[in-house]
Amino acid sequence: MTRSESLIEKYNVPVPRYTSYPTVPHWDRSGFSLSTWRSKVFEAYQSKGATEGISVYIHLPYCESLCTYCGCTTRITINHAVEKPYLDHVLMEWEAYVQLIGTTPKLQEIHLGGGTPTFFSAAHLQELIQGILDKASCTETFEISFEGHPANTSYAHLETLYQLGARRVSFGIQDFDPKVQDTIHRFQTKEQVRQVTEWARAIGYTSVNFDLVYGLPFQSIDSIQDTFSIIRELRPDRIAYYSYAHVPWLKPGQRKFTELDLPDNAYKRALYETGKSILVEVGYHDIGMDHFSLPEDNLYLAWCKGQLHRNFMGYTTTTNSMLIGLGCSSISDVGTAYAQNPKVVERYFEQVEALGIAANSGHICSSEDQRIRVLITSLITQGEVCIPNELLESQGIQGALEIWKEMETEGLVFWQGEVLKIKQEGKSFVRNICSALDTYYEQENQQPMFSKSI
Repeated sequence: MTRSESLIEKYNVPVPRYTSYPTVPHWDRSGFSLSTWRSKVFEAYQSKGATEGISVYIHLPYCESLCTYCGCTTRITINHAVEKPYLDHVLMEWEAYVQLIGTTPKLQEIHLGGGTPTFFSAAHLQELIQGILDKASCTETFEISFEGHPANTSYAHLETLYQLGARRVSFGIQDFDPKVQDTIHRFQTKEQVRQVTEWARAIGYTSVNFDLVYGLPFQSIDSIQDTFSIIRELRPDRIAYYSYAHVPWLKPGQRKFTELDLPDNAYKRALYETGKSILVEVGYHDIGMDHFSLPEDNLYLAWCKGQLHRNFMGYTTTTNSMLIGLGCSSISDVGTAYAQNPKVVERYFEQVEALGIAANSGHICSSEDQRIRVLITSLITQGEVCIPNELLESQGIQGALEIWKEMETEGLVFWQGEVLKIKQEGKSFVRNICSALDTYYEQENQQPMFSKSI
């Protein structure tokens, strides 16, 4: 076994992706209440939100068919009559937050995720966004972004959202191999991807992202090379190249295939390296975990300036401290607390109708939570973290130092004064490196909860 294979075998364990700290499975929900959440939102807006602006994430769960690889909260239907009632409840929830804030909220960004946002008609999406904007003001750098399925994103979707302020669009592609697409039940052709990309650029979008996944069932080096051929041709501004998260205990749809259909650890790593080598060859930079960017894109510029941020939407160039989630399953983050809406559409409707704000579970962050969150965020966004001498005596840091000492001998990290830096060889293990700081995480006692790190 080579040294690289040995490290993969050692560190390819279930570990969080750290879009929050504590991570959702470790929230202390017993200390959460809607009244406390309302207080935290009000305080956060008064202290920072009013000057920084807030981010709004809207979860649109509907899809016409189930993608079996997907780990998101979805509702499968071909009945488009569900669109209007859902959007009405999202706008009711937004109104409740506006009333809570007590003044016209200032927006930094809106992101539409799913599900499939382009399941909704262009007219309904316009009604949704306009309903949010009518009760808000916007910062000078305000922008809208959204996720689109290449097979159903229309010119009208792109043009309508552009007129409202959208400048970034992310297309979910995953893989072009027919056998892989059939297994994961996700279908789009190269021609469809080419068309929506050309439309977006002709309209004026400044950033087009492609989502790709490695480690899917029946995926091969040849299929990865074929999928990346369109990267060479179209050169999207950003690439999110995710590791497939096999969590069938959470997502039964993944039972359409078995673990025997998935690549083993070494081959999965080879799939990633194949895609990465192509990206580097054609001019992309490795930004954080799973993300690549052309040098002129804002994601790369933010990384260069040390301004990359990470939240429940993944990597972002906005560093504001308030994220309000609207829609079923959405998660909100105000720095001192997290909250999540019901995952079932009907329960979400009931909560909005009864209480306005739908949050029904969450976590109130301790000062220790907030301190560790800063350290983990630095590691996962900048590849380094400063550990001042005054922190070295704390129990949590002592445990991390022992783990990092072993990682240092393995060539994954190194110290430069008080700063721990991740080496190029350690980038693949960034989640493991972060987990050393996670006082909630105990690998040896983990029940199936997170996807594996590699």
